[in-house]
Amino acid sequence: MPEAPSALDDLLDLLDLERIEQDIFRGRSRSAIVPRVFGGQVAAQAMVAAGRTVPADRLAHSLHAYFLVPGDPGAPIVYEVDRIRDGRSFTTRRVVAVQHGRPIFHLSASFQAYEEGLDHQAGMPDAPDPESLPTAEEMLPRHLPEDIARRLVEARAAVDLRYAGTPPWGSVGEPREPRSQVWFRTNGKLADDPLLHVVLATYVSDMTLLDSVLLAHGRGGWAVGDVVGASLDHAMWFHRPFRADEWLLYDQESPSAAAGRGLGQARIWTRDGRLAISVIQEGVVRVPRR
Repeated sequence: MPEAPSALDDLLDLLDLERIEQDIFRGRSRSAIVPRVFGGQVAAQAMVAAGRTVPADRLAHSLHAYFLVPGDPGAPIVYEVDRIRDGRSFTTRRVVAVQHGRPIFHLSASFQAYEEGLDHQAGMPDAPDPESLPTAEEMLPRHLPEDIARRLVEARAAVDLRYAGTPPWGSVGEPREPRSQVWFRTNGKLADDPLLHVVLATYVSDMTLLDSVLLAHGRGGWAVGDVVGASLDHAMWFHRPFRADEWLLYDQESPSAAAGRGLGQARIWTRDGRLAISVIQEGVVRVPRR
C-alpha cells in the first residue's frame, strides 16, 4: 500500500494553486478551528500566485497585505494577479483574493534579481535551544481543554513550533513583558525552491505574532475566550536566504495596543545567527462584552 501522506504533504497540497488563466489561480481551503480561513493560508497562497508570474531568478524581498473580510473555509478562493512592474532589477505584483464575488484580501509583493550590496544586521537575541523545549503535543494539553488542545495540535501538525516560554493561554491573569519567542520548522524536508521557503515562512508568521499583545495584559486569546481577534494587515521583508525546514527563531514583541487594535513586530533568525526576515502585523484585539 502507498504510504499515507504526511501533514506537511497535505499543507503543501493546500498551498498549491490551480492555474485558471495566465494570471488567475484558484486555491482550496480547509476546515478551520475558527469559522474563517486562516490568514496565513491566504497570504501564503497569494505569494504562490504572485511568484508563479515572476522569473525564477527574482527572489521575494517583501510583501505588504491587508485582510479585508473573513474568508469562508467552505469555498474556493480565486487569486487575480496584476503585473504592476517588470523592471531591470525589481518585479512587483499585486494579488487580490476573491470569494463569493468580493475581495477578501489583497497583497503587494516585490521580487529582486540578486545583487551584492552593503551588509549589516542586529545581533541575535538569546534563546534556549529548540530541542530543549516541549513540542506542541507535550505543551498544549498542559494549558488548554483537551478538545481545543487536540484541534490546535492537528491544525499545526505540519509545523514543529516550540514556545521558549509560557504562551499567553498558559498564563492568563498574569501580565508579563510583551515579548514572545518561538522556534519553528516544517515537519519534513522541503524542495530547494526559494519561493517555497518564503511561502511556508509566510504561512507560519501569522500563527503567533499577536501573542506578545496578549502577554502584556494577561489575556489568553480566542483559545480561552477572553479576547476576540483577527489580523488586519501584515508585512514581511526577506533579508537573507533561509530554509523553512531548518530551525528559525521567531522573536516577537508588541510596542503598542490601543483603540481595539494591537501591533506586533518581530525578527526571524536562522539558527546560526543570520537575520532572515522582519515582520510587522496589526490586528483587532477586543475584549468581549459580558
